[in-house]
Amino acid sequence: MKFTKTTEQESNYNNLEDMSINEIVSSINNEDKSVPLAVEKSISQIESVIIQVVSKLKTGGRLIYIGAGTSGRLGILDASECPPTFGVQNNLIIGIIAGGDKAIRKAVENAEDSTTQGWKDLLNVNISEKDIVIGIAASGTTPYVIHALEICNKHNIITSCITCNKDSPLSLTAKYPIEVIVGPEFLTGSSRMKAGTAQKLVLNMITTTSMIQLGKVKGNKMVDMQLSNDKLVKRGIQMIMQELNIAESEASKLLTKFKSVRKSIIHGRK
Repeated sequence: MKFTKTTEQESNYNNLEDMSINEIVSSINNEDKSVPLAVEKSISQIESVIIQVVSKLKTGGRLIYIGAGTSGRLGILDASECPPTFGVQNNLIIGIIAGGDKAIRKAVENAEDSTTQGWKDLLNVNISEKDIVIGIAASGTTPYVIHALEICNKHNIITSCITCNKDSPLSLTAKYPIEVIVGPEFLTGSSRMKAGTAQKLVLNMITTTSMIQLGKVKGNKMVDMQLSNDKLVKRGIQMIMQELNIAESEASKLLTKFKSVRKSIIHGRK
């Protein structure tokens, strides 16, 4: 089957420099509207991956994202938001980017072209069969990611991917591929746009659903969130007030004592 990189195809728009600001942003918005519909077509693939993620996390494993450029940054973003949101340990969900931490802010030349560094970076976080690795690459052709997953497969480590091209080399490598076909970008080849948005939506689904399945949510509330600032403390107090039907002062006392929304609710019921 012929592989067509739709993320690199010519934009549906031309002469962008002649457009007004309103025309540009309206056109970008028009393209963005198609992204959730593209994600919807991949729901069954996403579900299959989440089943694997939950299984691994429940049995002492970790979720590890690996990517380059925008894709790598999105994985790191999702991983970094899970501890404060769900109260999980910092090493339960890990984001790895080609070029290392300095590549988060500044592109590292040729980092994504390495066919050996991806696996080395996984070894640095003590990768094992307990874990699941999700390679993130809009193009589906990034050597750093593909070769890392190939070696994972040889070591019986569950592999998945998030890509925006159909039947890409990465999709064919991953055991559980997720393909969200968003089509050409507004700015030709700029996959930080629709492709990046699609990847972020999928990452939100994977971790939020997994955390719900692991019991890190009660009702629709983040009862295990880290109380790291005044806004979150106030939100925690409101949760306790609502759950226990008590006054703000009582809820505040509980939260001050137990330092956790979940524990405050449990002890407040006794």
